[in-house]
Amino acid sequence: MSTGTMSKSAAAIERARAEGRTALIGYLPAGFPDVQTTIDAAVALAENGVDLIEIGIPYSDPVMDGAVIQQATVEALQNGFTVRQIFDVVEGITRRTDAAVLVMTYWNPVMRMGVREFAGRLAAAGGAGLITPDLVPDEAAEWMAVSEEFGLDRVFLVAPSSSPERMQSTVDSTRGFVYAVSIMGITGARSSVSSAAREVVAAAHQAGAERACVGLGVSTAEHVREIGAYADGVIVGTALVAALRDGGVPAVAALAKDLSSGTGKG
Repeated sequence: MSTGTMSKSAAAIERARAEGRTALIGYLPAGFPDVQTTIDAAVALAENGVDLIEIGIPYSDPVMDGAVIQQATVEALQNGFTVRQIFDVVEGITRRTDAAVLVMTYWNPVMRMGVREFAGRLAAAGGAGLITPDLVPDEAAEWMAVSEEFGLDRVFLVAPSSSPERMQSTVDSTRGFVYAVSIMGITGARSSVSSAAREVVAAAHQAGAERACVGLGVSTAEHVREIGAYADGVIVGTALVAALRDGGVPAVAALAKDLSSGTGKG
């Protein structure tokens, strides 16, 4: 398939859909515990049923993240991770796997490097685009233009608190998929997934979103199955980071394989 104008994330989600599965999206922080392990763990995700990979840029004040991810990002920064290394991570993964690779980042590091330079380097590394938790579409004019130029995905977040107007502008501005946050506040594995997720996805679909994926709180194959009944993709973060911390790459591979058993519609 030509990458031409087709969004890489959209293509990955549609491929899963064509196989009768919910897309599985896995998150890992870049540089935890080091760059090479991030790459190896991400490749293990792709080899064990994960369709899209999110790599987070460690940030010194990760307001949205729960304790597990915060701890991992602090460690990555202490080990000397710099924003420039994100492109090495992305290239290291895309060279070894076909999974779409998105970078999740607060907007400040992108602004500091320069939106155009960041986008160009991300595209050159084979990246699919950016997930920007703290950037809203009405403040994203430069990113909208530059992402069009480089064919990169723009993934914005919607939440239970999003007004109908905000939901509509977000869906209209997104390229790839809409990231539906199911619980307000910080992320982390929850024992059960909030019913708010279902309502956010329904609102996104109603506003015209072709693909809405749910993140925050997914840790078991049962959660994946539950969310996959109504969402187009399921995002897992904290549980994978904890697996990497406790058992290294083999533990990440095993958890991914288990989670992917929840993606089938059968």
